[in-house]
Amino acid sequence: MRPCFRPHWPERIDTQLAYTPLKILINNFSSSVCAMVAVLIISGLSGPCRAQSHANADGLEYLKNLSIEELLQTEVTSVSKKAEQLFDTAAAVFVITQEDIKRTGARNIPEALRMVPGIQVAHINGSTWAITSRGFNEWFSNKLLVLIDGRSVYTPLFSGVYWDVQDTVLEDVERIEVIRGPGATLWGANAVNGVINIITKHTEDTQGGLLVGGFGTVEKPLAVARYGDRVSDDISYRVYAKGVNRDTFKTPDGDEANDAWESLRAGFRTDLALSHQDDITIQGEAYQGSDDLDLLLSGYVTPPFTRESEEQQTYHGGHLLTTWERTLADEAEIQAKAYYDWSYRDQVVIEERRHTLDVEFQHRFKPHQRHDVVWGLGYRWTTDDTKGSANLWMDPDSRSDNLWSAFVQDDVMLWQDRLWLTLGSKFEHNDYTGFEIQPSARLRWKPTARHMVWGAVSRAVRTPSRSDHDIRFNLASANMPPFGVGVLRVTGDDHFDSEELIAYEMGMRWQPEQWFSFDVTAFYNEYDNLRVTDTGIPFPETVPFPPHVVIPQTIANGMDGETFGFEALTTLQPLDNWKLNFGYAWFDYNLDANGDSAENEGGLSPKHQFQVRSYLDLPWALSLDTELYYVDQLKSADVPSYTRVDMRLGWEPTPNVAFSLSIENLLDERHQEFPTRSGVVYSEVPRIVYGQITFRF
Repeated sequence: MRPCFRPHWPERIDTQLAYTPLKILINNFSSSVCAMVAVLIISGLSGPCRAQSHANADGLEYLKNLSIEELLQTEVTSVSKKAEQLFDTAAAVFVITQEDIKRTGARNIPEALRMVPGIQVAHINGSTWAITSRGFNEWFSNKLLVLIDGRSVYTPLFSGVYWDVQDTVLEDVERIEVIRGPGATLWGANAVNGVINIITKHTEDTQGGLLVGGFGTVEKPLAVARYGDRVSDDISYRVYAKGVNRDTFKTPDGDEANDAWESLRAGFRTDLALSHQDDITIQGEAYQGSDDLDLLLSGYVTPPFTRESEEQQTYHGGHLLTTWERTLADEAEIQAKAYYDWSYRDQVVIEERRHTLDVEFQHRFKPHQRHDVVWGLGYRWTTDDTKGSANLWMDPDSRSDNLWSAFVQDDVMLWQDRLWLTLGSKFEHNDYTGFEIQPSARLRWKPTARHMVWGAVSRAVRTPSRSDHDIRFNLASANMPPFGVGVLRVTGDDHFDSEELIAYEMGMRWQPEQWFSFDVTAFYNEYDNLRVTDTGIPFPETVPFPPHVVIPQTIANGMDGETFGFEALTTLQPLDNWKLNFGYAWFDYNLDANGDSAENEGGLSPKHQFQVRSYLDLPWALSLDTELYYVDQLKSADVPSYTRVDMRLGWEPTPNVAFSLSIENLLDERHQEFPTRSGVVYSEVPRIVYGQITFRF
């Protein structure tokens, strides 16, 4: 049977591909494709043709969009760890559906996240992204928690996400739930500015075969193979594989950058209905890959003190996850989850081997008609073994850590299905800072079925990472007569404490008509104990030769301040076959550093972001989808603003075959999205043409 808190939708026709002489198409796009698009738009907006866009003579629905009503009724689980409708959640939530993934032409998770107002997605190079929610963007954005089917992919070495590893099969994604703002009460430390939970499909929804092939000016090629079947009425499964061979981006001079990317993964999932109450899921995956990158290596004790070199980092790993769910009487349910994750990564300047074991249990019940309680316990053990270099190393080179946790949350109905108060807290004990408490209070008021107002006050913390305590990183070096060579070294500190947040949020959702909805959230965040570096007393060092002077920059808690802003989303459906989304996010900050130097992460997030998405169903089983993204400048890094336009033309002649052709970054030959960070030299994102074919059997 199906767990009562996992929604089930039948699988839709997922995707894409067309083959065409790509470079010729780029050169002639303005004259030929634009003319064809104009004709298709005009014909698609006409009444008789609009009906044809939904069905062929057999009545098969190919391109039907989710209506606004259906989208707002989508069930989400990341806000309260129970199923609730998106419209009724007391949080800033955005759901990326399978339809969104298909129609934006996204080929990986980072590109899909661009559509979320308030999420900043920036390409550093061909395989590296900086992604954050509500400020503090970096290659390792340390205040954003990312999960796949509830499994954390947040690395404890540097606090962040290796996005090149999270290259899951997008056709298997049911939805991506994105919470902007703290989610620590349920998800724990590091869910400070946001939570991204990627939820994959039940195996009942992926029966049969799937082949996806894509080729373009960057992807050479992209390939997916998947097969699902039943062992019995109660047991179903799928197996899959995905390969990516991504070509290089461009340098500022227009030359080919050294940032090619190769990745290969394979995995499985099995769902078993043991009884009318019990369901078990077992899934696993193994992967390997390599990324080319240009590195700026600094801190040498002999000239040249800074060296740029073309390098390649490699990685491999895998995981095994199992979940047991039991449905009880009176809307009660229990869930137990366990996973084991192993990984190896050679980042040129440091190698890391890591093993993680995580177990958790949760129970939901209703002790009273007005109360809905969920509570849980968890334990995580992680261990690493690192091998450093002359530029970067950990001291000690190996470490094991334990995390114990418990949470409880009660959703209380105060008044006649109109007013609710949600109170809860997470209690954690970690090996760095000891005991942490992360409470929240959320109030939501629903005066009518189409109007929702909510507010929240939350506390969240980012606990120290391994690098905050143990890193040794030669940041720069230079001649310092008469002392010889001086080396500026960033050093971790055993006394580094958790970064703290008190967040205040208020939001409103309104659907005055079936064809129109509006969602706005305002936030004010107060931060304390943010990370800075303090200059210590220089000391001599004789190894490596020649003797030199080390100027320590010790990591410390020395910055506080606030960030504030708002995010708005408007969805319109002026015609049955045409849906429009408008998103806007405004962000600002005021940070005060007490140390000698501070992370200037606030200035690496744009003040303004704006987006428009259009999904248009056309005659003859065609669809035309367009996105426009405006991203403001990054002042502290001198990265200019950019406007990006993407277009996708899809054709689904039968339920088993689909083609698509997409052009990304239509307005620019190339543009920069992020500066050089942590030694990784940035590339510029080029115009990309991509064709894809999907075949089901």
